[in-house]
Amino acid sequence: MSWKIVAHAEKRAVQAALLRHEDLEDWDAEIVLSGHERAEDTPQEWILEAYLPRKPRRGDLALIANLFDDAAPEITSEAIADQDWVTLSQQATPPIHAGRFVVRTPDYPASEQPGAVEFIIPASQAFGTGQHETTAGCLTMLDQMKRNGIVARNLIDIGTGTGLLGFAAMSLWSRALSTASDIDPICEGVVRDNAALNGVTLGSGASAMLMVTAPGLDHSALQVRAPYDLVIANILAGPLVELAPDIADATAPSGNVLLAGLLQTQEMTVRRAYRRAGFRLAARLVKGDWSILWLRKRNLP
Repeated sequence: MSWKIVAHAEKRAVQAALLRHEDLEDWDAEIVLSGHERAEDTPQEWILEAYLPRKPRRGDLALIANLFDDAAPEITSEAIADQDWVTLSQQATPPIHAGRFVVRTPDYPASEQPGAVEFIIPASQAFGTGQHETTAGCLTMLDQMKRNGIVARNLIDIGTGTGLLGFAAMSLWSRALSTASDIDPICEGVVRDNAALNGVTLGSGASAMLMVTAPGLDHSALQVRAPYDLVIANILAGPLVELAPDIADATAPSGNVLLAGLLQTQEMTVRRAYRRAGFRLAARLVKGDWSILWLRKRNLP
């Protein structure tokens, strides 16, 4: 009989707990962790799950509680059918297959897809249900952009999180000047670790990625490196609307913008904001309840 320990907390708290677990050299190898969203419509509410091949002891529950910075959330345990708990943990973060891209956790074997461009993202940065669909949609759209002949020489990934979309764009336009930003300072370490894991160069030159902590585009380095001919922003509808004027100012004439993190019900609100900011729709993709938008900036005189 296998068991599972469950803790409910905010996204940031769960991600921090999982990162802390990765730094522990004496972690019990029998306990396999994963984290994911509770539901698509609550992307900030996450679940931490710990899978064990035995009934949890009091020390196991304390071990999970100690991963949290502040007061530990309520922690429960439950028996599950006798299965491979490593496989169960993987099911929370299945590989993404999107266009030429495959994204997997280190627990999964390498892809056998011919010509695949593969990235490895640890389970501590689990995509979650909703994020999985928007991430896959963005990867598919980036692949479509490349196949349609789009050339990116200066690109930015706003709200980069794990760095994945920026890495994917760099693999498509390998000589581009690349920038990534996120409002959460914890992402700098996450991007650094994932860059090392995937052989991505960090730095300020061409074929390298510069990582910056900033809300939106509010940082001198991001403004100095503008204008961008490719802007990626997989965040949420509200921030996307608020950022529309700033993204317009930072996008080169005829430049391309990839937006995601918005539900279909929010799509027209976002599109109106960007139409007012000088963009037109080039293509759209729907993944589940989520819309992914490819916009082009009008080349006005």
